[in-house]
Amino acid sequence: MEALLREIDYYASLAGHRKVRSIFFGGGTPSLMAASTVEAVINRISEKFNLPETAEITLEANPTSVEAGKFADFAHAGVNRVSLGIQALNDKDLKALGREHSVTEAIAAIDLSQKYFSRSNFDLIYARMGQSLKSWEEELKQAINMANGHLSLYQLTIEMGTPFFGLWRSGKLPLPDERLAADMYDITNNICADAGYQAYEISNYAVNGQQSLHNLTYWQYQDYIGIGPGAHGRITVNKRTFATEQNKKPETWLKAVLSNGNATKVMTSLDQRTMAEEMIMMGLRLNAGIKGSDFEKRIGAPLKNFIVEDQLDLLTAQGFVSADYPDPLRLTASGRPLLNQILGRILV
Repeated sequence: MEALLREIDYYASLAGHRKVRSIFFGGGTPSLMAASTVEAVINRISEKFNLPETAEITLEANPTSVEAGKFADFAHAGVNRVSLGIQALNDKDLKALGREHSVTEAIAAIDLSQKYFSRSNFDLIYARMGQSLKSWEEELKQAINMANGHLSLYQLTIEMGTPFFGLWRSGKLPLPDERLAADMYDITNNICADAGYQAYEISNYAVNGQQSLHNLTYWQYQDYIGIGPGAHGRITVNKRTFATEQNKKPETWLKAVLSNGNATKVMTSLDQRTMAEEMIMMGLRLNAGIKGSDFEKRIGAPLKNFIVEDQLDLLTAQGFVSADYPDPLRLTASGRPLLNQILGRILV
């Protein structure tokens, strides 16, 4: 707790007395923290910055009975939104994904989160091993019936270096093929839209007014401060934007903070092109896309300077990019699943 408070003090001295619209306790399992630590962090941010009562304060949690039982304490500490890592509403798949909770615990945690917090989110993963289109449709409808205005719905991806990758490469992990996975994405959007949940970002769905303010900060390429082991940040000081990264190893981070007042391992001044590319990569994840005026205000140059316009014209003609360009630049529903490929073609 003392180290977290010291890092807040350090970054407050750099950033100045700014307005904070959101706080996010995330990464790892922050719900294992004592509620008193959460409260101390919120109070220190309130002392050092302008923290209005309307600020969104989110805490990520796993739906085990031990953690869920602390919800009342977290709410008392000032948390007003919780995000639960559910991942599946199927005990067999939860076990296969390496999760420690059961469906019964997950449902109980969802109910409890809605009792103590005015806003909540939970996530699910689809295109799982052996999953059919029909089973995902049924699971998603069950989730919507339990949700409270926001859902995060991710397609399972296999990363190199993980146990899943070895199983998949050896043929022991049967995943839906690309066509079936694409059908799952389409049906996800259709079912959510019918229920009033709009896809405001590639993997995030919300009814009007329930979008995650904190995640929008990332996607809209605004400043954010990262404190704690392994945290990343983007902070503008004296009109220069810096990328920051804290020491990742908790014991190394703790020692550095207690010795130096912070554990910033990397603080790199970003050039205009890097910032432009980051803003395009993040902004195109949003259904709303990137407003040309917002881009020029943040980057200091027009969007067209960083776009291969003949490629953009071709992608627009193919129906992957909206014809609204240059204000905003946004992908269509067909284009959003192909974000990485499109970025490879339109970035100068």
